[in-house]
Amino acid sequence: MATKQEIGKKGEDLAVLYLANLGYKIVTRNWHFGHKELDIIAKDGDMLVIVEVKSVTGLRFEHPSEAVTKQKIRHIIDAAEAYILEKEMDCETRFDVVTVIFWKEGHELEHFKDAFYPTL
Repeated sequence: MATKQEIGKKGEDLAVLYLANLGYKIVTRNWHFGHKELDIIAKDGDMLVIVEVKSVTGLRFEHPSEAVTKQKIRHIIDAAEAYILEKEMDCETRFDVVTVIFWKEGHELEHFKDAFYPTL
């Protein structure tokens, strides 16, 4: 049986392939700001896209998107702000979530554009 980390890596790999097939340019993966991490940083045209990936095996009690809590969103936004400042970027930013559910045979991937917005 695969570990949680192996499932997460496989889900991120599938998300990267999916996004690349849509024409996104993958800038970096697993960027860290302290203990906070951005799974995928990509460009969709001129738009910077921060992508959180959630992967699970089977559908137990909740959809994997429900694991993107208010606290998790705050961490993603904090890390995104640090990334933008570090890279001295001046572009619009969007926050997406990609979920991957692994079944015994195959997987199901969903892409939620504009999944959340930073608060002012």
